Amino acid sequence: MKLLFATGPSINTRLLIVVLLSIALLTVDHKSDTLKPLRDFFSVFLYPIQYVVGLPNSLFVDTIGSLKGYKELFSENKDLKRQHLINNAKLLKFADLERENIRLRSLLDSSFKLGEQVLVAELISVNLAPYEHVVVVNKGNRFGISKGQAVLDENGIVGQVAKALPLSSEIILITDPNHAIPVQVNRNGLHTIAIGSGQLNQLNLPFLPNNADIVPGDLLITSGLGGVFPQGYPVAVVSSFVEQPDKPFAIIQAEPSAALNTSRELLIVWSNDQVIPLSKQMVVEENGTE
Repeated sequence: MKLLFATGPSINTRLLIVVLLSIALLTVDHKSDTLKPLRDFFSVFLYPIQYVVGLPNSLFVDTIGSLKGYKELFSENKDLKRQHLINNAKLLKFADLERENIRLRSLLDSSFKLGEQVLVAELISVNLAPYEHVVVVNKGNRFGISKGQAVLDENGIVGQVAKALPLSSEIILITDPNHAIPVQVNRNGLHTIAIGSGQLNQLNLPFLPNNADIVPGDLLITSGLGGVFPQGYPVAVVSSFVEQPDKPFAIIQAEPSAALNTSRELLIVWSNDQVIPLSKQMVVEENGTE
C-alpha cells in the first residue's frame, strides 16, 4: 500500500537543481552546437507564444505611429492647401498687376502721343442712374484738378470734371443726358454736337440735316471748340443714320470710343495753355517726368 504523503527533496533543493541544470545547458549551448536541434525544435512551439505576448505592445506602437503619421499628413495637407490658395491669390494678383501695367502704359503712351499734360486717377465709385452718369476718382483739387477739365481713357474721351473736391473729383460722362460735347467728323471736318443719351453705349447727334455728309463708321473727334476738350481726341464712332424726310434733322447715333463701363484708370487732362502744379508728384508732363 502506497503512502498517502510521500516525502522527497524540498522545493529549494528542486529549484537549485533546476538552476544548476539551466546553467549547465547554457554553458553547453554556448560552447558547442550540440543542443541547436533541440533549441530549434522548441522555438517552433515558442514562437506563437512570443507573438501573442508581444502583440499588445506591437499594436500599441503601430497605432501610435499611425495616429502620428495621420496627424502629420493632415497638418501637411492643410499647410499645402493653404499655400496653394496663397499661391493662386498671388498669381491672380500678378495677372491683375500685369493687366494694370498694360493699361497704365497704354494710358501714358496715349497722352505722350497727344502731347497733353495729364494726371492718372483711379475710379473709386460709380453712379449710373438712368438720368445721371457720374463717376468719382481718387484725385482732387489738392492735385490741381479743377472743374471743366477733360477726362479720357486709352480709347477716347470719357467726360469732364463736374466737381473737384480736396481728395476726389466727380466726373460727368459724355453719355449723361445733360452733357454735350463739340465734335467733328474726322473724315471731312464736319462740325456738330454730341449729346448724351442716358445709355453707356450711345450718343445722339440731333443737329445734322438729312443730307449731312456723315455715314456709319465715321470717327468723331473733339473739335476743340468751347475750350474744354483739346482738339483731336476720339469721342465716338457713328453707328446709325436714319433720314427723316418730314423733319429738318436726321436721327444719328454714335457709340463712344472710351470703355465707359470697364475703365478703372482715367486721365485728367491739362491743355497746353493751362498751368499745372508741377509740385504734385502724380502729374505727368509731355516729356515723361513726374
